[in-house]
Amino acid sequence: MPRHPLAAVVLAAGEGTRMRSERPKPLHRLCGRPMVLHVLHALVGLGLERAVVVIGHGGDRVAKAVGDELPEGLAVEFVEQRVQRGTGDALSVAMTAFDDDPDEAGDVLVVPGDTPLLRATTLATLVRGHQETDDAATLLVARLEDPTGYGRIVRGRTGSVARVVEQGDATEEERAIDEVNTSVYVFRRSVVAPALRRLSPDNTQGEYYLTDIVGVLHDAGYGVGAVAVEDPIEVSGVNDRVQLARVEAELRRRVNLTWMARGVTMVDPAHTYLDVTVELAADVSLYPGTLLQGATRVERGAELGPNTHLADCTIGPRAVVTGTVGRGAEVGGDAQVGPWAYLPPGSRVPAGRITGPGFSASVEPEGPGPSGASA
Repeated sequence: MPRHPLAAVVLAAGEGTRMRSERPKPLHRLCGRPMVLHVLHALVGLGLERAVVVIGHGGDRVAKAVGDELPEGLAVEFVEQRVQRGTGDALSVAMTAFDDDPDEAGDVLVVPGDTPLLRATTLATLVRGHQETDDAATLLVARLEDPTGYGRIVRGRTGSVARVVEQGDATEEERAIDEVNTSVYVFRRSVVAPALRRLSPDNTQGEYYLTDIVGVLHDAGYGVGAVAVEDPIEVSGVNDRVQLARVEAELRRRVNLTWMARGVTMVDPAHTYLDVTVELAADVSLYPGTLLQGATRVERGAELGPNTHLADCTIGPRAVVTGTVGRGAEVGGDAQVGPWAYLPPGSRVPAGRITGPGFSASVEPEGPGPSGASA
C-alpha cells in the first residue's frame, strides 16, 4: 500500500493516426486484450483511491470496452479531452475529475495508455521511490542505446532532473543524451494544477507538453527525482503496426514463460499463441501452431496441436485435439479430435470419442455419441 493517498490517471485520448485504423488506438488488441486494458491491469494492487481515464478520439467506444473488461478490484472514471492539444492539456482535463475532492495531500500516478508492457511491480517501485522523498515529482526513466524519438532527461548541477527536452526541440548535444523520459510520472497532487497553468504551446507541435511541467517545477524550486526502469522494453510505446507487433511478441513471450513455469509443455514457444484470458492446467502439452483465444480452458493432460486454433472452447482432461479449428465448443475428457476437424459454436464432442480426419462436429444435445468419424 502507498504511504500517501494515491490516484492514477491513464492518458488514452490520442487518435493514433499512424495506426491507419478506424479503431481507436487504445483498443488495438494484444494477446486478446485491448491495449489500454493491459495498462489498467498493471494498476491493480497499487492501493489506488481513484483512477481516471482520459478519453478523446472514439471515446465512447473506449469507455465501453474498458467498462466491459475492467479488471476486478479497479473502478475507473472517464473524462473527455474534446480537442487533442497535447499531454499537458490531457492531464489538465483529468484533474477536473478531482474538483470534488478537497484533499490534495496525496499523489497522482500518470501513465500513458499505449504502454501495455508496464509491470505492476515497476509502477509500485516508482510510487515507493517517490513517496520516500520530498520531491514534487518523480519520473520513470530509461537508458536506451538508441533514444531517437524520446524526450531526453536533462539534469541539473546537483543531479536532479531539471527538464525534459522533446526530440524535435532538442539541440545536437541534448540528442546525444541516452537517458530518456518514459512518460510515466508521479506528482504531488498539490503542485499539479498550478504547474499545469504555466505550460505553454510554444514548441514545434504547438501543443501543451506534459514534459514541460518538469522544468516548471524545477524552476520553482521543487525537487524532481527519477527512478530507472530495470528493463527498458517495459516502456515501449505503440504508435504504429510495427510497434504493435513487436510489443505483442514480447507480451506473448511473457505469457508463455508464465504457463511453462506452471507446468505446461510448449514444444516450440515461439510458435505458440495464447491470449492472456486463456486458462491451462498443469501437464497440458501444446505443439507448434497452436492458437488459443478468448475464454478457452484446457484441463490437465490434454494435448493440442500442431496447427490448432480454438476460441472460447473447453477441452477436457487428456483430450487430444490435432489440426482443428473450433469456436465455442466443448471436447470431453479422453476424446481424440482431428486432424482437419471443425468444431462450430455450441458443438460438443463426448468424452472418450475418437474421430477421424475431416470430422465436423454437429450441434446436438449432450449425450454419448457413436465412435468413428463423421463428415
